[in-house]
Amino acid sequence: MTRWVALLRGVNVGGITIRNADLAAVFTQLGFTEVRTVLASGNVRFETDAAASARSKLKATVEKALRERFGYDAWIVLVTAAELARAADGFPFDETDANRQPWLIFCVDDETARELADAAATMDATTDPVAAGRGVVYWNPVKGTTVDTPFAKLIAKAAYKPRTTNRNLRTVRKILA
Repeated sequence: MTRWVALLRGVNVGGITIRNADLAAVFTQLGFTEVRTVLASGNVRFETDAAASARSKLKATVEKALRERFGYDAWIVLVTAAELARAADGFPFDETDANRQPWLIFCVDDETARELADAAATMDATTDPVAAGRGVVYWNPVKGTTVDTPFAKLIAKAAYKPRTTNRNLRTVRKILA
């Protein structure tokens, strides 16, 4: 069995409200086991015998079920629990800095991660500290600026909606707990 984590984009914001119990029910009805939702921001941990090589098929199955059940254009980033742990452990900035927000931008593919990292390389690193990881881009902006910086505006573009989702490092650690 492989432990997976589905990171839903845009849940419980912008008019898309999904209760955790209803979300868990979708995953259970798909035949997954050990289903657990974490916080109210669209995080589902589950197990299935699908291997990492079946990621794209599994992703499509989950997105279709979410669209059918909740009537919205669902996008997820699907990672194994091991990949999520590696991403959290790889955070390259000082996560204890109380003046900053430790973010992980999860990408559906390496091309998207490279695209974001390349764009960030042209930006002021003191305003937008960004580093590339495997399948993830790390971002550590000053608290209160997560919608105002050039990198924030970049990841908010419609082109990234189906390709990324972001989580605070503390949320990722809760998903893994």
